[in-house]
Amino acid sequence: MVSLPVDVLLGLYLGALVGVCPALGVWAASFGFRYREGLSLPRAGAVGIGLVVAAANAAVLVVVDEPVLAAAGPLRLALAVGVVVAASLYAHSKGDTTAEEFPRRLSLTEFTGQGIATDRAELIDDGAEVRIRVVGAVTDVDGYPALPEELRAEIANAEFELPADLRLSELERRVADRLETTYDLATAEVDIDERGRAQVAAAPPFSGLSKRVGGGRHAVTVSGLVPTGIARGDEVTVITPGAQVRGTVISARSAGSGDGQTPRQDIEPRSDDDPADGEEVPRQVRTPTTDGGEGQVTVAVTRTDVQPLLRASETKIVVESRELDREYEVVSMLRRAGHQIKRIAVRPGSRLAGTVLGRTDLREEHDVAVLAVRKENGWLIAPDGETRLETGDELFAAGTRENLTAFESGGV
Repeated sequence: MVSLPVDVLLGLYLGALVGVCPALGVWAASFGFRYREGLSLPRAGAVGIGLVVAAANAAVLVVVDEPVLAAAGPLRLALAVGVVVAASLYAHSKGDTTAEEFPRRLSLTEFTGQGIATDRAELIDDGAEVRIRVVGAVTDVDGYPALPEELRAEIANAEFELPADLRLSELERRVADRLETTYDLATAEVDIDERGRAQVAAAPPFSGLSKRVGGGRHAVTVSGLVPTGIARGDEVTVITPGAQVRGTVISARSAGSGDGQTPRQDIEPRSDDDPADGEEVPRQVRTPTTDGGEGQVTVAVTRTDVQPLLRASETKIVVESRELDREYEVVSMLRRAGHQIKRIAVRPGSRLAGTVLGRTDLREEHDVAVLAVRKENGWLIAPDGETRLETGDELFAAGTRENLTAFESGGV
């Protein structure tokens, strides 16, 4: 007579022997049901599938005269069934998890890592960047309202300059993000081919005002003397006879501007580093501002500040001081000193690949400074001398135009 420990081991062995195929079947069924229907397969159904497949597997073992089934008593069968049930439940859980994490929209690009064809695309900046142009008709997104024709025409004429070494899937994501940000779109879908031609489907913006009001805040319009130069996002204090309320400008309209906010032409001194003759001058974008005079300002305020503004018969609007962001101040100082910031990729075969930053002698040899390094796993701001550079890293270097060009052409 077989001892109890041996009987237990034989029962576990029988469960493992007939439970592998049921576990695979349950995983496939759970994954497919969750992926296609968005619902989880009932556990009872998963266990049922596992037991049916296990029974079929055991029948095959009987046909081939597997010795372990010759004297299978109640204890062995119970343990085998328990193993099959446990394996089925585990496979069911893993099938659901895999289906949740599996991408819903797949393309060959995501598997192959296909990028821009450098011999067919429009490359600029010595091949470091590619110009992406929107081609064909800009279509509507199913389930959203149709685009206004004027907005559709603007999107159709859009173009973007992005790093040429990115995969097509990453280029599509960045172009979609820029379209949504630039045109305040509800959503945008982009398909880019290897020549850098983008086909776009877009949905128009949602309600403009409600989208700009932050959570827990309310928009209130007040009338009064509007200062010259107010722009969206300015911090203002609205002074009423009974209270002083601080808020953020959402929109403004003054008597001197017919459309509420018109661009002002700021006068700036000519910089010493103006582009030379024949170079393309980038188009400057001016923030829309008011021209001053009697008008209306819509501000976002907290709930408790709504009633004092609504009850006020007259108001005064005072613009609060807001310090310049430090990163913009640094860039401005660099430009005034005749320096620029340029993204430079470490290409395969570069003399920088595999070396630490402190041994490159960039300052002594090229008079440029590396402000940041972008790696696959994140950013390194103000990297130290022990930072190791690898192929594919992106250096953000500061220096004069001539020094940056010489540095990049020197075999980076």
